[in-house]
Amino acid sequence: MRYAIIIEKGNNSYGAYVPDLPGCVAVAETLEEVKQLISEAIIFHLEGLKEEGINIPESVSICDYVDVA
Repeated sequence: MRYAIIIEKGNNSYGAYVPDLPGCVAVAETLEEVKQLISEAIIFHLEGLKEEGINIPESVSICDYVDVA
């Protein structure tokens, strides 16, 4: 399954979250680390949903960029 992630750069760290999986987040000092951690968080989140008998949400978010003048 493929999920969109949002990564935000802070002053001293990066934060990431998954719009389609509320509560699935990660924070790290580097971009590479936050990508790894959010991937692990998604797997952990989905495993938790399965254990609770909750249906896995479909990925419905779309990522894109808009150019402005």
